Amino acid sequence: MSVQLLDGKAVARATLQSLRSRIDALSRKPGIAVVRVGEDPASKVYVGRKTARAGKLGFRHEEVHLDASVSQAELEAVVDTLNADDGIDGILVQLPLPAGLDSTAILDRIDAAKDVDGFHPNNAGHLSQGRSRFVPCTPAGVMRILDHYGIDLEGKRAVVVGRSNIVGRPMAMLLEQANCTVTVAHSRTRNLPDLLADAEVVVAAIGRPNFVEGGWVRPGAVVVDVGINRIEDGSLVGDVDTSSASERAAAITPVPGGVGPMTIAMLMANTVTAAEQRLGLSGEG
Repeated sequence: MSVQLLDGKAVARATLQSLRSRIDALSRKPGIAVVRVGEDPASKVYVGRKTARAGKLGFRHEEVHLDASVSQAELEAVVDTLNADDGIDGILVQLPLPAGLDSTAILDRIDAAKDVDGFHPNNAGHLSQGRSRFVPCTPAGVMRILDHYGIDLEGKRAVVVGRSNIVGRPMAMLLEQANCTVTVAHSRTRNLPDLLADAEVVVAAIGRPNFVEGGWVRPGAVVVDVGINRIEDGSLVGDVDTSSASERAAAITPVPGGVGPMTIAMLMANTVTAAEQRLGLSGEG
């Protein structure tokens, strides 16, 4: 079977290009602020990529970098300041936060109208009811990839491996809203290979390198690999054993170059939507 590679880089380019006319129609630049706490190397890289992309699109962009010793109250005060800034449309706090800080309280403190990560409980509630305002960027990116490649989800059996609030849970809701029959699997799921053997769509988001074996994949399935893991030799791999899965799947996202580029693209799209809404325009999402 010849597998189709679902090129997230290409879809991200198209998504970002489609934002140009919407940005030009605004009366001011969209504004995004990224809060980074501590010196986690991966967080520094991710934040750099986000702010660089915002700069290329002509956004007002700010990075607020705080020492790892910052207190909960000090971090909350930073969020409050950004909430009150009329030129900032989107706020995100880069996770994970250092030990001792309550990330849930911080995310809940972000103005829901500026929550471009889609993590605020108000936005999660809207998503659960099928009337989303801001969808978490990675699941939104997965759906954009599937749509771009014309993959029909109607009535398909889907398994989401992972149940985080960032990817797994919202991913399951989006697939259900696309008329899939969805099963959410996790670390305590029994007989995962048996579940996957019946799945026409698989989304792996469990954070374990090469966890999903190719032999578990139903022939002809669509496999979306959200994972990105650095292994001992320094290379990046996903949560799916891509080599063996590609022998059975009809379509698969590569790692890197699959879902990753879409996360940033959808963050930019959410920020433009936030700016449109705050300026009294409809916002397309």
